[in-house]
Amino acid sequence: MVSALTSSAFFKALFLALCAVWLPSDLAFAKHAGITRHYKFNIKMQTVTRLCQTKSIVTVNGQFPGPRIIAREGDRLLIKVVNHVQYNVTLHWHGIRQLRSGWADGPAYITQCPIQTGQSYVYKFTITGQRGTLFWHAHISWLRATLYGPIVILPKRHESYPFPQPFKEVPIIFGEWWKADTETIINQALATGGAPNISVAFTINGLPGPSYNCSAKETFKLKVKPGKTYLLRLINAALNDELFFRIANHTLTVVEADALYVKPFKTDIVLITPGQTTNVLLRAKRKTQSAHYAMSARPYATGPASFDNTTTIGILEYEKSASASHSNNKNLPLLKAKLPQFNDSTYAMKFNQKIRSLATAKFPAKVPKKVDRRFFFTVGLGILPCSQNQTCQGPNNTRPAAAVNNVSFVQPNIALLQAHFFNQSKGVYTTNFPTNPPFKFNYTGTPPKNIMLDSGTKVVVLPFNTSVELVMQDTSIIGAESHPLHLHGFNFFVLAQGVGNFDPKKDPAKFNLVDPAERNTVGVPSGGWVAIRFLADNPGVWFMHCHLEVHTSWGLKMAWVVNDGKGRKQKLLPPPADLPKC
Repeated sequence: MVSALTSSAFFKALFLALCAVWLPSDLAFAKHAGITRHYKFNIKMQTVTRLCQTKSIVTVNGQFPGPRIIAREGDRLLIKVVNHVQYNVTLHWHGIRQLRSGWADGPAYITQCPIQTGQSYVYKFTITGQRGTLFWHAHISWLRATLYGPIVILPKRHESYPFPQPFKEVPIIFGEWWKADTETIINQALATGGAPNISVAFTINGLPGPSYNCSAKETFKLKVKPGKTYLLRLINAALNDELFFRIANHTLTVVEADALYVKPFKTDIVLITPGQTTNVLLRAKRKTQSAHYAMSARPYATGPASFDNTTTIGILEYEKSASASHSNNKNLPLLKAKLPQFNDSTYAMKFNQKIRSLATAKFPAKVPKKVDRRFFFTVGLGILPCSQNQTCQGPNNTRPAAAVNNVSFVQPNIALLQAHFFNQSKGVYTTNFPTNPPFKFNYTGTPPKNIMLDSGTKVVVLPFNTSVELVMQDTSIIGAESHPLHLHGFNFFVLAQGVGNFDPKKDPAKFNLVDPAERNTVGVPSGGWVAIRFLADNPGVWFMHCHLEVHTSWGLKMAWVVNDGKGRKQKLLPPPADLPKC
């Protein structure tokens, strides 16, 4: 036994020595480009009390929200994830491009099999050409309800922000809280064919705040110095709700969205969908204030279903000057923040249209000017027949479902990326995902009588470097609703959006090809459409799905397979040795 271990250690050392000989240029490049940062994420259960109720939740290292990852543009990250819980787990590094490192992307059964109980996996990736705020979260079932945390990517050393240097930076991560166990909730809903129970609270940095029962002590407080500027890194990690956010009596300046600098603009209210991040500058008032200010978030909800119509509140407090410190800071009045109506889609549209790329020489907007492939996807709800030996709550024993182009995605049993890489797609997926809806109808008008969906594991295959234009159209089937669509592996340009049905003759004239917003997640407007473009310059299999978790569970998802290019740097790297097995 000892000799076996010794010989394996010898071969390991020999292999590492050979690697050092083989890869001098790569290592020199790595030294020049950035440093390697190591993190260890132990997935473990932790007892947490919120709203006067204690429950056991899945966490990283016992922390809720999870630990912050800090890196610089150009750094390499090695994050060892060890699973100590009963559930299968994967983690996704939301918004990280993962250039040629699709094995580290994280969505279960898309780029990897899950990490099983007692197993581990090291996510390895380099942050290339990105800086700003992103976040990580679980990407299997509903585990991201509590498994999430910020990713802060600082500019390269000696490089500054294209906006005034803030005095301090503060992550503000919005979450969603259930009293019951979230895995039980979604599993019961899928078993009965009903809608899952809605949450009971929203949280700011894990804390619900004073508007909820016995939660006054569980309130996030931001203490500021008069006259100073703060960079708030806003992250929406809620499962099923877009959110309006406002700080009472203060104006915010939006400077970045989805880790991409934008033309700065002032606003009182920020709209942020699940999966989106927004950096805002908060300029504190010049003098110490005789009040506290509510930092409030509550849903923007447009769909037919019931939703958690509660408000989470944090508190902005001004530090007292030495001369005023004897006065009582605790008894100051709390000024409330007025938010739009929960279904104010006009405000939502106007806010999103303000977001424009910086489009400077240093931070250009590289919008694909020519288009190789055009796609038109309907996104929305429908019904599917109940599974065998199951009774469902929908009409005629049906269950609610969701789809892209009428195809409700069926999760495979092995990861699509493995099937693609090893040319073993037969029986795993088909390459006939529809380019257009199977039949035309008045998408935002009276729905068709037949709202039954198809189901399958279908993908779109793209040659390397294909430029794609995609129009996503909401439908009124069961009910028009805003759908935040997230694309893995790429950023895309948001050319235009509109209300009603997309008109292929008139609407392209409205496309902004100069400074459109560049994002990884975009809200398809309720009863409307959005047009995007992206360059398929990243080989691999890339998930695209609604970031409302209930819709993802119901099948509102699909995948793009991008083939290898001809060059050495245009090919997907082989899978790591510790890639989890199904």
